[in-house]
Amino acid sequence: MARRLYVYYRVPQALLAATVAAVRQVQTALAAAHPGLQTELLRRPELRDGEVTLMETYAGPLSEAVFAAITQATSALPQPRHSEWFQPLE
Repeated sequence: MARRLYVYYRVPQALLAATVAAVRQVQTALAAAHPGLQTELLRRPELRDGEVTLMETYAGPLSEAVFAAITQATSALPQPRHSEWFQPLE
């Protein structure tokens, strides 16, 4: 069954543009290195205490090796990062 990884975190609004650019660069490189990997970057529409909540999503071939590559590639992105796994209902 195909699992999906959701990773969310908050960034100050002033760092939003730089963070989005960094995440897109990382996700593009991951997708190129792992054929079939699907990535997306979302944001919560409202601000909370001057911060924006971002969510990265990963779907496709999420083997342990791919998950390790995601973890390594995103280690320089804002922390703390909260990860949750979901799978489609059959």
